[in-house]
Amino acid sequence: MNETSKSGFAKLAQEQTLYPQEAPAKVSKKHESLQIGVPKEIADQEKRMPIQPSSVGVLIANGHEVVIESGAGDSSNFSDKEYSEVGAKIAYSAKEVFECRTVLKVEPPTLDEIGMMKPGSVLISAFQAGKQNAEYLETLNKKKLIAIGFEFIQDKVGGLPLVRAMSEVAGSTVMVIAAEYLSSTNGGKGVILGGITGVPPTRVVIIGAGTVAEFAGRAALGHGAEVRVFDNQIYKMRRLKHSLGQEIYTSTYDQALLEKEVKEADVLIGAVRFEKGRNKMLVTEEMVMNMQPGSVIIDVSIDQGGCIETSELTTHKQPVFVKHDITHYCVPNIASRVARTASLAISNIFTPILLEAGDCGGFDEMIYTHPWLQKGVYSYKGTLTSLALAKRFNLAFKDISLFMAARI
Repeated sequence: MNETSKSGFAKLAQEQTLYPQEAPAKVSKKHESLQIGVPKEIADQEKRMPIQPSSVGVLIANGHEVVIESGAGDSSNFSDKEYSEVGAKIAYSAKEVFECRTVLKVEPPTLDEIGMMKPGSVLISAFQAGKQNAEYLETLNKKKLIAIGFEFIQDKVGGLPLVRAMSEVAGSTVMVIAAEYLSSTNGGKGVILGGITGVPPTRVVIIGAGTVAEFAGRAALGHGAEVRVFDNQIYKMRRLKHSLGQEIYTSTYDQALLEKEVKEADVLIGAVRFEKGRNKMLVTEEMVMNMQPGSVIIDVSIDQGGCIETSELTTHKQPVFVKHDITHYCVPNIASRVARTASLAISNIFTPILLEAGDCGGFDEMIYTHPWLQKGVYSYKGTLTSLALAKRFNLAFKDISLFMAARI
């Protein structure tokens, strides 16, 4: 090939770069202003608020409208004035709040509250499967809502951010509760949580090696208590020891060993989160009968049915009962005991999600473009999209990915 040919090819190649080339068109995101309603919680035990005033200010600065029902933040020590000063609209009727296109709350709405919502609206709240029935889901479906459950939402790495945050709060709080009911003034054993020079330390036995165990164990160790943890997942126990930075005693559910440790425990904490199927009673009534009188049981798993056979649901107003001379604390919503801290934790998680939804063009678009958020959707425009709930309540089910695929 001569020099003339070479230069001709080079010239042609250079000219081609000037021609228009096929490429995917860049489509800018269409921002949508959300109308977010935050109603006052009417459940007796619920004192948390899903969003704090400063977060409301951020949302409003980004073009969103926030409607707060008067008195909604009182139980978390957030006043109407704090919300109004950052630009929120204060509503004096629940109906006005529930008519917003996006409703954000902590407890699941009642059937009457669902009735006030507009068809096609977005509901973000806890679901609490243990308290619901088929009628509840059918009512949601009739309204054709997009229902997102707190406890089902995953983050980008598959974690459960709301569950972890509330578990951190519960784990940090249980040792305060244990210390309270171990004291002589509350009919306990009359021992200090931890230990002092010359006196054996308090023994704390934890069933489960998840987030609750991590924060309960850290609090107990900080007081000088002796901590023993049982779980059947070796990787969880290894991770727990790494997180605590100490070589604590851990074991799988060896029946004979568990019986011995429960018998000698001053504090027994049930901290198992059941991922599939029904809950298991890991501590039998006979084991509880053999515990030392005045000891304390705190069953954090009670919201899923509990993992201790003698556990019975209690409330913040009447948090304990005594059975076999053992004080039982079985409140399902421990985080509400420290409502302001819990509210701040919830707000920190949901503020970025709400902002992202606005940037995406609404929750419908965000669900389409963010697969990790799809995990939180259990009802989508009239159809149940959670297989686990469909099996539990014997209802029809359709995978949400089918709805998303239809949009392609």
